[in-house]
Amino acid sequence: MKAAGLSVTDIDQRQLGRDSLFLLAEARLAGDAIEHRVKVRNLSAGGMMAEGAMKVVRGTRVEVNLRNIGWVDGVVAWIQDNRFGIAFVDQVDPKLAREPVKIGAGTPRFVKPVLAGNNAAGPLRKI
Repeated sequence: MKAAGLSVTDIDQRQLGRDSLFLLAEARLAGDAIEHRVKVRNLSAGGMMAEGAMKVVRGTRVEVNLRNIGWVDGVVAWIQDNRFGIAFVDQVDPKLAREPVKIGAGTPRFVKPVLAGNNAAGPLRKI
């Protein structure tokens, strides 16, 4: 089965360069606004194994929002119970997903470290 120049059966090299890890990501069917939370069980430059309640069939085009990488287009390559493999249309750098989340001005307050940026002038008050 071919989708966007990507052959789902050409995934024989999936053992090479795969990292086992546990991350959370958002996934959605291509063109759909509804996002599903999935667990990323392993990740390589060419694809990933996701686990979650998202209902897909082999050959379905999906989009996955990976930490520090962003939205990635892919095609469902296989399904087993609540796990499924996604072959990416374009390769990614899986090491970026392992890096800590970058904190910037656009980062929500609940994600920022509690003690970061204590700019109080003068000595701290003793209680």
